[in-house]
Amino acid sequence: MKIYRIKRTQHLPISISEAWSFFSSAENLSRITPPWMKFEVTGELPDRMYPGMIATYRLQPVLGIKLSWMTEITHVKENEYFVDEQRHGPYRFWHHQHHFKEVENGVEMTDIVHYALPYSMFGKIAHEITVKKKLEEIFRYRHQKVEELFQGRRSHLA
Repeated sequence: MKIYRIKRTQHLPISISEAWSFFSSAENLSRITPPWMKFEVTGELPDRMYPGMIATYRLQPVLGIKLSWMTEITHVKENEYFVDEQRHGPYRFWHHQHHFKEVENGVEMTDIVHYALPYSMFGKIAHEITVKKKLEEIFRYRHQKVEELFQGRRSHLA
């Protein structure tokens, strides 16, 4: 099984508690996901994230094909990191770490995703043709959207 990796780091001009509050809420995921994916939360979500929490979604990542996705929050250390892992969905393996570190003038947020595709050789070909590009596009969109949401917030760090 070929494991791929994505790592993205972004500086946010907000407090660690504000970053944690926003990113640990699965309801905010639709705000930072490209509209063309038609992402929607399909299950009830608790007020606070916890290890063992299950979240279900519906999305259309490629060619308008509707997919269901189920993730489990497997690790949580408040204001530091959380991990979501796919339990059902398009990937053979999906492990997404979200790290938060207080730095001068804000927070450094790092996403680390390890993932694998099903179907062996066909999965490798699909990765090169479309999956890698789509994931890069999704993370670029997310970066831009987060910039828009939190720009000009430097004054709230006191």
